[in-house]
Amino acid sequence: METTTCAPQGLWSISLDSGLAQIKSMGFNTIRLPFSNECLASKTLGSINYWVNPTLQGKTPLQVMDAVVARAKVYGLNVILDQHRPDSAAQSALWYTSAYPETKWLSDWAMLAKRYAAEPTVIGVDLHNEPHGTACWGCGVAATDWQAAATRGGNVVLAANPNLLVLVEGIDKQADGSATWWGGGLSGVATKPVKLTVGNRVVYSPHDYPSTVQAQTWFSAANYPANLPALWEKNWGYIATQKIAPVLLGEFGTKLVTASDKAWMSSIVTYLAAKGMSFAYWSFNPNSADTGGLVTDDWMTPQAAKLLALKPLIGAGIVVPVQPPPTPTPTPTPTVTPTPKPTVTPTPTPTQTPAPKPPVTPTPAPTPTPKPTVTPTPTPTPTPAPKPTITPAPTPKPTITPAPTPKP
Repeated sequence: METTTCAPQGLWSISLDSGLAQIKSMGFNTIRLPFSNECLASKTLGSINYWVNPTLQGKTPLQVMDAVVARAKVYGLNVILDQHRPDSAAQSALWYTSAYPETKWLSDWAMLAKRYAAEPTVIGVDLHNEPHGTACWGCGVAATDWQAAATRGGNVVLAANPNLLVLVEGIDKQADGSATWWGGGLSGVATKPVKLTVGNRVVYSPHDYPSTVQAQTWFSAANYPANLPALWEKNWGYIATQKIAPVLLGEFGTKLVTASDKAWMSSIVTYLAAKGMSFAYWSFNPNSADTGGLVTDDWMTPQAAKLLALKPLIGAGIVVPVQPPPTPTPTPTPTVTPTPKPTVTPTPTPTQTPAPKPPVTPTPAPTPTPKPTVTPTPTPTPTPAPKPTITPAPTPKPTITPAPTPKP
């Protein structure tokens, strides 16, 4: 819901329920749902096949988000809302742009936190996807200090719903001069953690990728892939090891084709399993240019090799049937019962007895048979034809089909 269509990817091909059932079947329990601030304000969306998603027809993007949350609940899936970008057209280095300033970022987070405050399916918020470029950590420059902005944003969210988890990503250029993935550098947490007004709500959420996404220097090291665990520990793993806060690896993924990528995948799965860390895989949808997805281009066939590689983390999976969306029950139109017409009973014509004329005995005039009582047939009570079910206007990371995120 972060792209220009403002709709979850893939709904031009499959139903929302089909995608959610597939994600659950693979062994995931949470969806990281991307959105843009622009789409939250939009009244229109595109790229949805309403033949297979009739319940989404006529909905706004925000109402589609409601639908995703509601249907995720049916399948036992949690939802983390991910502000993937302010504008829907492209990724931004910072949490705001000229069109969508920080005030809008904060007010949208307050709105969403309040909107889902009574819905435990929504368990957390990812404040901004992949800060990079000029973004710094604790540098004191208000316009670019991501650590300070995350503190402001997190407190706004918790003021509306103190039960939410607040996911904070890292930056790419760290204070010690080292560079890493967009959103992946959290070494600054050691001295400058994010402190919110509600305790135990911060979850740090780095991203990590293989060499086919970007040829980082460590991939060409002589001791690759044995060098990876120490690198991860330095950048973000230490946060969990030292029990500073929980860590959820917010993105990792690969097309799993090259030997280097396969070595990276095996290493990171082993690392996550050993640490007991949470994670979100990028991505369910197959149209991510950098990584592909967990299904093939038909949006239905699982990528067996990837799921096998993830098995130490997600298990063997289960079969989850697709549940039909509920059909709203129309409110019946009240039956109109007409007042019955009164029964008209005519007064009988009186019998006329003529005076006798002697000696003639007249034959009495016949007594006329009274007119029959006219009882009109009651007007039948109309039984209104039931109104047709009008489905209000309107995959999955464990995610709902986000569009590919550009990588450095």
